[in-house]
Amino acid sequence: MSTYGTLFRVTTFGESHCASVGAIIDGCPPGLELSADDIQVQLNRRRPGQSDLTTPRNEKDAVQLQSGLERGVTLGTPIALLVRNEDQRPHDYSETDLFPRPSHADYTYLEKYGVKASSGGGRSSARETIGRVAAGAIAEKYLRIAHGVEIVAFVSSVGKVHLPTTAVAVDADGDDDDAPEPLSPDFRALLANVSREEVDKQLTRCPHPETAERMKQRIMRAKSASDSIGGTVTCIVRRLPPGLGEPVFDKLEALLAHAMLSIPATKGFEIGSGFRGTEVSGSAHNDAFVRRRDGSLGTATNWSGGIQGGISNGEDVYFRVAFKPPATISQAQTTVQYDGTPGTLAARGRHDPCVVPRAVPIVEAMAAIVLMDALLMQKARQAAASLLPPITTLPPTMVLPPKVNVVARRVNGDDVDV
Repeated sequence: MSTYGTLFRVTTFGESHCASVGAIIDGCPPGLELSADDIQVQLNRRRPGQSDLTTPRNEKDAVQLQSGLERGVTLGTPIALLVRNEDQRPHDYSETDLFPRPSHADYTYLEKYGVKASSGGGRSSARETIGRVAAGAIAEKYLRIAHGVEIVAFVSSVGKVHLPTTAVAVDADGDDDDAPEPLSPDFRALLANVSREEVDKQLTRCPHPETAERMKQRIMRAKSASDSIGGTVTCIVRRLPPGLGEPVFDKLEALLAHAMLSIPATKGFEIGSGFRGTEVSGSAHNDAFVRRRDGSLGTATNWSGGIQGGISNGEDVYFRVAFKPPATISQAQTTVQYDGTPGTLAARGRHDPCVVPRAVPIVEAMAAIVLMDALLMQKARQAAASLLPPITTLPPTMVLPPKVNVVARRVNGDDVDV
């Protein structure tokens, strides 16, 4: 379906080469100061034509707010926004009248609906993600103002070119007791500190200059060969409140996986230590609880990726999303027509040789939409519970204890709890 969310509901509309694309957002809280500029900054990061590494399609992607706010303040009513398609070339896709493009959605859309868009992949095009990015920018602003939540994504691999700190070798003998940590200290430090400004310094949106240059060269090799290459995007969410997620079927990591795998070209998702976490023992992987300076509980490590039992625990949430090579390439490919007649297809449409640099704000947007929806559900639960009298019939071990105020002071140059 084209709608996502329970309380914060996002419906996207539009095809690759229609008049416009956009979204309707229902459930945004009233009273949020909002302008087109808040949204445009993320759309600019997603737009085509940013560099030689992306498609040359020339779109301004200028957002127009249609409803849901007055004098720059949200009303609580549905927010409608649209972006007009200006650089349309449907004639570039005339070959799809005869051929289903390999690994594209031409054939499957036709089988599902009995009709399909005549050009550009229709709803399967990454052009659809404009509505997601716009809605995510709104969700992200609320999360940032209400809770200080920060969401930063970056490119962590292109082809076989990986951030060096993500590729930690495992002992050749396979001894779990001697296996290294799933993620290196350097990479964990990057997760804790990386900013969007640092990410955007590189055309590839990889915040490691040496690796970023190698990624750029790999993408340019694919482009010069009229080919494409895939990669991964890593995302970190900081200062997310605990308690978000709806077990058992709507666990927070399940919602994130659902959202990320709904992005075009995605093929994989892992959270926390991910698949590398399978290579260490449980004693090394368990996240021991510690007492934070503010009196709340935290964990000494964070292999869980900020989620335990499907519920956020207050630690940073981090995950990685895999993107396949773009299906549209300019090489001639041997295939068949819809009637089964053999033939050769040479696509003429403009395409990205690698989607991951432009996918960064899309991943951030979908994370924000998921977290916004989860936050509103948890706040609704807490508000409903707050109307009841205090619980006095259950033992203390079954009730959340009151928050303890802890004051920090300096002793011999160090912060201590008193």
